[in-house]
Amino acid sequence: MRGRHSLAWLSAAGWREAIEAATPECRDAIRSWQLADWPATVRRQDAGARMDECSLGIALPPDVDSGVKKRIGLRVSTMHLTHTSAPLALSEAIPKALPVWKEALTDLDQKASAAGLVLRVYGSLALQAMTEKDYLKPGSDIDLLLAPVSREQLLAGVDLLQEAGEILPLDGEIAFPGGQGVAWKEWHAAAAGQRGTRVLVKHLYGVRLATPSELLAALDGREWTA
Repeated sequence: MRGRHSLAWLSAAGWREAIEAATPECRDAIRSWQLADWPATVRRQDAGARMDECSLGIALPPDVDSGVKKRIGLRVSTMHLTHTSAPLALSEAIPKALPVWKEALTDLDQKASAAGLVLRVYGSLALQAMTEKDYLKPGSDIDLLLAPVSREQLLAGVDLLQEAGEILPLDGEIAFPGGQGVAWKEWHAAAAGQRGTRVLVKHLYGVRLATPSELLAALDGREWTA
């Protein structure tokens, strides 16, 4: 299953298609990404994308002077994807995290593992781990993806994120069935709020509002893959 934040590797034909469609000032960066054999990241489908196309993105390291991280949108035929995978596991990214984060991230990952959870990472930490380029700075967020397979795992996972978030700059989403993503902080606030409170749900083809009870019903009995 290919969902938002998944990693996608392109064939030579796919990179050629992406480069030809890109603006001239982006082509060298895309070629460099191809030569390094780094994956692109699956993003929400462009409004004009065909069903046989996949919308992807790459983000360059922050500019040394301005700190701006240039993002380049790509769109390629799905036939040119050689393979896709779930986002990087947190355990794989910790060695490239900022030193001040490592101990707390390791503790979080171990507690998640004990609860049967695999936390995944996207955004700047994932990019730094995959490319070994300098994406992180002291003010960076840590974007984590929690994909529970039960209500019990959901509750345990959010509790862990809430606890670790007191000492780490955590952000990120909960992945519900069908590629539905909800910011875990928003979910935590809604779950503790008034009955009927809705949360913003992001998915491959857009956004919508849903109640926590609707998403919990979808969660029951699921097995999640990216």
